[in-house]
This record gives sequence, C-alpha cells and structure tokens, in this order.
Amino acid sequence: MHAAWDAVHTDYSAHTAPPGPTGLAESTDDWLTLHRGAPNGHLLDPAGNQMLASLTSGRPVHLMHTTPYLDAIRATGELHGSGGCLVGALYCAPLTVTAEGLRPHNLGSYLLRTKPETRTLVFEVRPEAPAPAKGLNYLRLGGIHLDTYLDYRVFLTAGEDEHLRQSAVARVREAAGFLDLLLADARGERTASTTAFFHQLAQAVPRMPFLGYLYFEVLSEYLLLYSTSPETKAYALAGEMNNRLYKELAFAAVATMGRLFDLALFNPDRAQLTELIERIDPALALGADAYVRRRLPHLFACAALGPDRDAGAVSFRYAGADFDTLTVMAPYLAGQLVFREMRTLPRYPALFPVFEQAKATSVYAYWNSQNIAVPFNGVLPKGEIGLNLAFPRASCTAWVAETCERGLLHPTEELNLLPVPRLADLRGTALGRAAFPGPPPPPRPASPSASPVLVGAASAAGPPPSLRG
Repeated sequence: MHAAWDAVHTDYSAHTAPPGPTGLAESTDDWLTLHRGAPNGHLLDPAGNQMLASLTSGRPVHLMHTTPYLDAIRATGELHGSGGCLVGALYCAPLTVTAEGLRPHNLGSYLLRTKPETRTLVFEVRPEAPAPAKGLNYLRLGGIHLDTYLDYRVFLTAGEDEHLRQSAVARVREAAGFLDLLLADARGERTASTTAFFHQLAQAVPRMPFLGYLYFEVLSEYLLLYSTSPETKAYALAGEMNNRLYKELAFAAVATMGRLFDLALFNPDRAQLTELIERIDPALALGADAYVRRRLPHLFACAALGPDRDAGAVSFRYAGADFDTLTVMAPYLAGQLVFREMRTLPRYPALFPVFEQAKATSVYAYWNSQNIAVPFNGVLPKGEIGLNLAFPRASCTAWVAETCERGLLHPTEELNLLPVPRLADLRGTALGRAAFPGPPPPPRPASPSASPVLVGAASAAGPPPSLRG
C-alpha cells in the first residue's frame, strides 16, 4: 500500500513530477517546468517556501488550529482526526517564532479573522529528524478510494453496493461527451470552441461533481502562481502563497459555501469566471479562461486515469458500459465516484468508520514510514498543514493561545492531551451535520490515565476548506 500512497504525494524537493497517463500532449514534467517559471514559482521549492523550509529543517515546527470545541477537548483530554483533512489529520496553519510572539502565516491570519467564534490552539512539534517535502494531493486519491471500496465492500448490503456501482456508471454516461472532449484536449486535439468548452463544463459539474474540485484547483493554481498584486508580492517575500485569493474565489462563486464548503457546486461559466477573477485579481482576468482550457483537460486525465493508462485508448462512451469496465479504463475516476456516491447512502454514518478509518490508518502508516509528523496539502504548498495522529518519533506540546492587537499569538494555558489515531464521529463534522442532521454524540468523560500529547492529533471540527480527501 505504500506505493499507492507514494503516488498520492508530491515531493517538492524533486525536480520531476509524478507521472501521468501516456498519450498526453504535455507531460507532468512540462507543467512542473511551467509552474516553476511562474511569478511565484519559487514558492514551490523548499528554499523559497517558509512552510517547506520549516518542515525539512528538522527543527521544531509551530502550528495553530482554530476550534469551537475547546470545552469538549478539555473534558475528554483527547483529540481526534477529521476525514476531511488530509484523509485524517488536524487542520492547521504554520506559525513563525518572533521575539514579540508567534506570527501566523497569512492563512492563519485569515482563519483568525473569519472564525471569531472559535478558540485557538498552538502546537510545538519537535521531530527527531528532518521530514521530506512530501504533501498529499487529494485530487490523486482515486486509486486509494477504489482499493478501499473493493477491500471493504463486504460491509455494504447488496442493494447499497449495486446502487454505488450503478450511480457511478450513470454519472459517466451522462457526462461522457464532455469527458471525452477533455481527453481529446489533453491529447492536443481541440474539438470545441472555448465558449462551448465552458458551457459544457458548467453543465457537466452537476452530473460529475468531481469536475468542480478540479475546476476550483486549476483556478486556485492560476491565482496563486501568477498573481503579482502588492499583497501577493508581500506574502511571497515572506515565503508564503496568498491564501486570500482562493478563499475569495470559493465564497464568491457559491452562495452557500459559508454553510458547507462543497466544491461540487463550483461551476461558473465563462462570463462568470471572468467576472470572478476580475473581482479577486483584475490583472489576471483576461487570461483565466485560456489557462483553464489548457490546464483542466491535462489535470482531469491525470486524476481520472492514473499513470499506467493510455489516454488515447480511453473513451468514456465505452467506459460507462458497466462499473467493472470503468475500473479498468479509468480506475481513479471510478474511485472518486464511489467515494462521493457513498456519502449519499442513508447508512453512511455507520459505514464512515469502516471506509474512512481504513484510509486514515493506512496513511498514518505511510507517514510514519516516511518520517512525516506534519503532513501538508500537496496540491500546492500554500500553508494548509496538519498533524499525524500516530507518529511515534516526535514530541508535541499544546497550548490554548490568545491573539494580541498586532495579530500575534501568545500561549496562555498548556493542555494535557492524548492523541487518538481515530476519526471523529461523522455527525460532529460539517459534512455530517449538513447531510445527517441530529445532535452529535456527547463527549466522553476524560480518562484519568490521559498522558501528555506525544504527537499532533485532530479535533472534532468539520472538514476544512479545499482539503477534501
């Protein structure tokens, strides 16, 4: 299983990218070269990115986490993971130690400003050795999702299993025309005008929600790498990507994003796309549609087919014949579809601990083998970072912290906590509350044997923005 997880992670210290399918007009290395040459491309290198430099230094790493559940954390003495954060970690942002206090990364400053009803925890993680600059790319999790489904489908009823398979195939059939257009574009065979492309994309997202995630990440990539606004330049000088750009993009594009961060609803058409970018970074508005048209087909081919498939040998008109055919022709897309369709099952709260905990336990094992105590979102090293609940070779101290008038964090109360490598109950997450209304389970009494936290863990907070696993 380690090889499968290795394919999901991007190593930012490497000079090559994880391979994509054959038959594409541009390779993953071509795109890596293009990205490194962008105005903010130096932030893809550990030497230029403050977060990556910290993780690979071997020195203590400082992180912040916002939570509305401080009382429950105190009561139980435990912290659990969230399936929506790097498969099963604690959603954090980096901190930099200064003489005046702990300075939040701009992502952390954004969280402090937009989550006033939460409390802030601070962690100091002290690893025994430097970590690799490997980050988890959730867009490449399709193979993991498929393998987990196949391993644990015996937990499904026959009706549930058939529903998942038929629903996945039905979505492929409904969107087959546009999916084949994407593959043709990825092979360098333009088959539609740019206007028609975006019209079909906006229509395809409701039928194939995974496209909304890809569309959003393509635009985030464009904004983060190519913005040259004064704010972005200032953050780049500090070794940080400008997180405000993609945050504003998500909330401006989907009216309900404030209630549940759901990128399956992200489907602006061409005119709406230009208007969105004009509001966020006007200098990039004119080039946004051309970037999406070029980048999205390549990213889709990599995310849907996997590295050992020939993009020239796949047509979704045939891949949608049945589920077994789909798993052969486009295994990564089959996994992404099953993962999302399972969330619609009425019995999903009961299935969640089986399927999602299996993935979390598996990724903990991979991180431990790679000496990763502090994983991060590897779609881009923009500052979204987490804690490995099960890492045995690092110590970690946790505090409650307050924010001063200068925006710096100051620890005020040390917490005695026990990390538990187990996901929080689904109903205690934003996804669970939205899809399965009802009160979350009451917190358990604190264990008298709870020991000081030895490694980072995760709270019962809901899935964080843009880290959908």
